[in-house]
Amino acid sequence: MPHKQPPGRPIPDIVVGRLPFYLRTLRSLAAEGLEITSSSELGDRLGLTSAQIRKDLSYFGEFGKQGLGYNISFLIVQLRRILKVDRIWEVVLVGAGDLGRAIANYHGFHDRGFEIRFVFDSDPAKVRQSLSQYTIQDIASLVEKVRAAKIRVAMLAVPAAAAQNVSDLLVEAGVQAILNYAPTSLVVPKGVYVQNIDPGAHMQRMTFYLEA
Repeated sequence: MPHKQPPGRPIPDIVVGRLPFYLRTLRSLAAEGLEITSSSELGDRLGLTSAQIRKDLSYFGEFGKQGLGYNISFLIVQLRRILKVDRIWEVVLVGAGDLGRAIANYHGFHDRGFEIRFVFDSDPAKVRQSLSQYTIQDIASLVEKVRAAKIRVAMLAVPAAAAQNVSDLLVEAGVQAILNYAPTSLVVPKGVYVQNIDPGAHMQRMTFYLEA
């Protein structure tokens, strides 16, 4: 069994950020019928060195043996446990515009440990309308409903101008992790984790590497 994280050894966020991609790749290998993999094979599929794979995993314990590689099923279970997605997290989605609708209609969250519980919007024309299997709720009821349901994870798909105000409501409701699709930075209290997803920024990062 893997060891617990050694005391006093902080885990870099960049390492945590790679774990979901390791998990996704392992699930693909399992779907191909493979039972054993190696750090070299994982590295080839992810564009990383085998040394990087081994170093990242070493933060969480010893998962393989020299010359034998990793048992794929076992490593999947361990990574799900480490990422705390060996359970289902209820999620609140705020924003029922084009992006929010795409998110609500995406069916890949459940297999990764997440399930949308509520969808909120501030537009009276959208409130009480159906969106996928959800009924859009009035954002005025967000704090009460999210707090009562003890939801700790949110996805924010609202315009940049509204993002901070909605973030404040989510924090007031007890949300501790926000996936922010709005192209703006959020100010949140200590203990609240924000992950920013800005497609425009990622596109700009890519074009840096293109020849003019």
